[in-house]
Amino acid sequence: MTTSLAPVGLPAGLPATALPPLGAPEAAARAARLETLLGDPHDPANRHGIAALAGADARRRPPAATEELLASAGLGAEFVPAAEGGRLTRADLLAQVLRPVFRRDVALGFGYGITSLFASAAVWAEGTPEQRAELAGVLLGGGRASIVHHELAHANGILRDEFTAEPRPTGGYRLSGSKDVILNAARSEAYVVYARTAPARGPRSHSVFLVDSDAIERARAAGRLTHLPRVTTHGMRGGLFSGLEFSGFPLPGHALVGEEGQGVALALRTFQVNRCLIPSVAVAAADTVLHSAVRAVTQGRSAPLARRWHKPLAGVFADLLAADSMATVSLRALSLLPAHVNVLAAAVKYVVPDLIRENLEELAGVLGGHGYVRGDAQYGALDKLVRDLPVAGLGHAGTAACQAVIVPQLRGLAERSWFRMPEPPPGLFADGARLPDLDYRRLGIAGGDDFLAATLVGAADRLGAALRLGGQMAALAELADGFAGELRELRTRCAALPAGRATLAGPGVAVLADRYALLLAAASVLGTWEAQDGTDPFLADPAWAVLALTRIGSRLGIAVPDLPEGCLAQVLDELIRRHRAGRSYDLVGTELTR
Repeated sequence: MTTSLAPVGLPAGLPATALPPLGAPEAAARAARLETLLGDPHDPANRHGIAALAGADARRRPPAATEELLASAGLGAEFVPAAEGGRLTRADLLAQVLRPVFRRDVALGFGYGITSLFASAAVWAEGTPEQRAELAGVLLGGGRASIVHHELAHANGILRDEFTAEPRPTGGYRLSGSKDVILNAARSEAYVVYARTAPARGPRSHSVFLVDSDAIERARAAGRLTHLPRVTTHGMRGGLFSGLEFSGFPLPGHALVGEEGQGVALALRTFQVNRCLIPSVAVAAADTVLHSAVRAVTQGRSAPLARRWHKPLAGVFADLLAADSMATVSLRALSLLPAHVNVLAAAVKYVVPDLIRENLEELAGVLGGHGYVRGDAQYGALDKLVRDLPVAGLGHAGTAACQAVIVPQLRGLAERSWFRMPEPPPGLFADGARLPDLDYRRLGIAGGDDFLAATLVGAADRLGAALRLGGQMAALAELADGFAGELRELRTRCAALPAGRATLAGPGVAVLADRYALLLAAASVLGTWEAQDGTDPFLADPAWAVLALTRIGSRLGIAVPDLPEGCLAQVLDELIRRHRAGRSYDLVGTELTR
């Protein structure tokens, strides 16, 4: 028995390519414009390059000139839905536009912009027309919005402490509490606050409030709002973080976003976009480090690349392509299959940063002493990203939150979805597919089906005949079959999990979630490779997929075939070619400014 998996906005069975164009060429043009405006990141004289941004970091101050440039370029419009006068249509296109910023500095990307999207998401999902217009006006005018998180288990500085909003007898609420670490707290024109409105724990414990610029001014004038001092974080620049304290500030009833008690549900729905977007832009940041490593071992050399660097450099390149496959699939799914993304979003949020962390360790070995010269225009990206990545991913708290989404779903997925669901629409993997707009209101919370597991099983079946061909195709078929076998084993183990809250207990269950997340990464690679139409001969060839899947299989501890002859060399040749041509190490191969 199978369940229909129809894409949003289309009758069952109709491919996504039947939709009209929704702005992919325009998004690519805006990304290229940002690349040009930001200039060569490795030029020490560039005011927007790595050296200048690192200098701002050392001074613990935002890079004013670069933020002014981004404001004049209208970057704030990227976070406002097209229906509200902005440019936000699809999450995958947004990631494409943001990558030039994150390619230079993760702190710049968070400090100017992306957190405004995270804050405004609840308003785009459930806000009134007036609230949506108010927030759109802030962002379109170059302003910022800050998200004020509720407290979570495993809390770090960003997720520790919370605000309360008590109903007032005369109507509205009274906002109280303090929080020490809020991104852009001192620089935002609006706050979206997840405040406790019920004392008991549970799904109705919190509500969301929009504290607009007028309310902020009233609170300051009345002495009800205090800005707490800037704080220093291990990563990103300390000038971005400070705190807020509200002392019984009266909020009108129309500040409530959605319904009272809807805060947890809104967080679960809207944070899916954050979890898919952060890994995608992190790939761009890692791309810069890989280029630095290739530069370190090739600059000034006419001889072939030393053999000791072949495996780490080609392997990191393959990992970035795998990470980009997983992130891109999740971003497209937000538009095409929004009711089924919650588990994938959580998986991509901790698989991709983990892959990047491992890659940075490998690249540190290649860069040697170059990699830890802080602020160096050519090689300083490694040191900066090592410090920024944990903050971008919310550290252990972010991983724990993602596992808390996946683990309760494992038994249900094993029983109703794996080896039962049909494969997703082809537009999920095809570059240039025309997809619906992102609609926050359509995002599901739990109970969605696993379309990527179906991709994995389908690809293994289709590749079965290639086992007798030998070479790279046979290796790809063997890898796909091995991952499908791991999914069968996982189904048996997950179907035996106890029902109810007991499912969440024990480290063994977390291990199952980790293994499952890596299988989704493998499925993303297979789906992306199968969708190639030959436009990019390198991506259409199986070499990169074989290397990427071999590395994923090794992380899972399953049997993997030896790399076929020529496989590593093919990936390495493309790595060198892209470096010399000044192109990115992602699926798009974007032309970079240099």
